[in-house]
Amino acid sequence: MQNPYLLLTPGPLSTTNSVRQAMMRDWCTWDNEYNQIVQEIRNRLVKLATMQKELYTAVLMQGSGSFCVESAIGTVMPRDGGKLLVIANGAYGDRIIQICEVLNIPHIVHAVDECESIHVNDVEHFLKEDKEISHIIIVHCETTTGMLNPIEEICYIAKKYNKITIVDGMSSFGGIPMDLDELQIDFLISSANKCIQGVPGFGFVIAKKAELAKCKENARSLSLDLYDQYEMMEKHQGKWRFTSPTHVVRAFYQALQELEAEGGINARFKRYSENQKCLVQGMKELGFTALLDEKYQSPIITSFLYPENTKFTFQQLYNSLKKHGFVIYPGKVSEVDTFRIGNIGEVYREDIERLLDSIRQTI
Repeated sequence: MQNPYLLLTPGPLSTTNSVRQAMMRDWCTWDNEYNQIVQEIRNRLVKLATMQKELYTAVLMQGSGSFCVESAIGTVMPRDGGKLLVIANGAYGDRIIQICEVLNIPHIVHAVDECESIHVNDVEHFLKEDKEISHIIIVHCETTTGMLNPIEEICYIAKKYNKITIVDGMSSFGGIPMDLDELQIDFLISSANKCIQGVPGFGFVIAKKAELAKCKENARSLSLDLYDQYEMMEKHQGKWRFTSPTHVVRAFYQALQELEAEGGINARFKRYSENQKCLVQGMKELGFTALLDEKYQSPIITSFLYPENTKFTFQQLYNSLKKHGFVIYPGKVSEVDTFRIGNIGEVYREDIERLLDSIRQTI
């Protein structure tokens, strides 16, 4: 059950031995014991998301995080009328645009350079000018760069104009404290293999019940019908419509218990933040510059610029670090050369210090 290297990525990420061990048993999808685990997961997710637990529900959906994003957009957007304002400053905002195009969902795009934060005044301009906009979606942590977008201000201005708010919290939920009701988020999307530190196989949408109730028969897909999945789980106490990833679900339940044992989201946020600060300081001492200004930087993943006037190549660094027991990420920024290092998952300060020592040896 031991891994040959540590994943310093935005997910999938390194998990605990006990999370992986939880997958070593087979489950029946119709069995009451398994469905009780599903219900407990749903309840725990809502409890993590907000103090106003009675207002929200959690719906689990097979597939990767992008499956869940498509499920949410394809179900939440009405078939007749309505337009989605997509705020994009990175690859995952761009993917949302692709989803809208494939599903033929009316939308308008507010695109910002991937190294820039979102300005609320620009968003308000769209809402003032286009009265057809009914929904707004934004990526919280854009892992293209590590940018943390200002969802509090964006959701506030959206509600000022009575819009439905959708937040892609894929790589932030569970690792950054938030209360969906306080932030006025109607739908938040995330995945099992991110900050809750489970393994890949399903995602989830935490939805305001009153808004989800309006989504019946909206879906553009049979298997990705978020409302039907919710209705099945409600009526049959945790039953999924189609075969669920049972081993992954059980591992996620273990991960939720370990999150609680660590001290909850606040404790995990503290660990991730300390990891990230240690990383940036150490990389600076080694001659590497972070792409983003600190005020925009998330504690999830950091992009670093290639050093100038050197023979540096990412592949050489990657290969060397893998031999030392670390896997990092290539860059995704279009205009400049970068690489990325994540610090979420079962990663601690001593791991970051070992990484820095390995980079020092490499260069």
